[in-house]
Amino acid sequence: MRTLKVALGERSYPIHIGGGLRHRADLILPLLKTPRVVIISNDTVAPLYLDDVAAALAGAGVDSGSIVLPDGEAHKDWATLNRIFDGLMAARCERSTTLIALGGGVIGDMVGFAAATFQRGVPFIQLPTTLLAQVDSSVGGKTAINHPLGKNMIGAFHQPRLVLADIETLATLPARELAAGLAEVIKYGMIRDAEFFDWLEDNVARLVARDGDALAYAIERSCANKAEIVAADETEQGVRAILNLGHTFGHAIEAGMGYGEWLHGEAVAAGAMMAAELSRMRGWLSDAELARIEAIHHAAGLPVQGPPMPAGQYLELMAHDKKVEAGRLRLVLLQGIGRAVVDGDSPRESIEGAIRRRGGG
Repeated sequence: MRTLKVALGERSYPIHIGGGLRHRADLILPLLKTPRVVIISNDTVAPLYLDDVAAALAGAGVDSGSIVLPDGEAHKDWATLNRIFDGLMAARCERSTTLIALGGGVIGDMVGFAAATFQRGVPFIQLPTTLLAQVDSSVGGKTAINHPLGKNMIGAFHQPRLVLADIETLATLPARELAAGLAEVIKYGMIRDAEFFDWLEDNVARLVARDGDALAYAIERSCANKAEIVAADETEQGVRAILNLGHTFGHAIEAGMGYGEWLHGEAVAAGAMMAAELSRMRGWLSDAELARIEAIHHAAGLPVQGPPMPAGQYLELMAHDKKVEAGRLRLVLLQGIGRAVVDGDSPRESIEGAIRRRGGG
């Protein structure tokens, strides 16, 4: 087991990475206020892993209930969130009850938001079962649901008490979901870790083949990057914004195509290519670097072109993004591989040009 720490003073918490961690109630037990938890999962993950977690907790004397939600980004909304509240109320849960998010990024985001708001805040633990959630969304305390006009527009910052990244759960992950997770892994190399990007170029085939050692290293390196950024800027007032590389374009793809049609990682990959294209147009990224970025996304099984939505539709949806400030669209661009910047000065015609070159109509 490898362990990292998100350093946030009294709210610091560990990230444990390893095989079989869903069976490790000993890692959870010291963090519980009372021996009672509610495990919240979805109808894809629950049949695979919920009994394992519940049995481990029962063996440690912890009473666990469960709430099972429908799977998919299309259900990341108020109606599904209310199903969590309905279950917590029916079970007469208290402020001392800990919620456990067992699933991918959608479950983690919704359970975190429920934990942030139920009785004005209860503790929760992340047990992510997808690569994307293990390397990104389970770490950092961003929680949210979607709005028809924008992704993750309704939410709160609420840090977990613990993240357990059980690599064994990746064995049941569909290939498309694995690739979606690799989009976030590649992102860390692009924004701040050029040495990691080099490693990814050499090892992407091992990751696609689910080599355990390669996955463990990629997850640890990704989480280390994320933990450093979150510790420096918890609520995204500064450097944390660079984690959004490709996300403003990507969120427009997800909203425009209908949530769930494109996986989040697929949309981020296409968005990262648009950001890289715009960076090249600004004179910040060389043709050779753009080619490397395209090649690694292609090798990971990710799209390098967005859907053919009109460029105007992209820009309309991007105008609802959380990164808009004083009416100006702020994009994460690259001044070379490993050097991200937040830019609010790209001309609209340049942004449109980058969208069109990467698939937008």
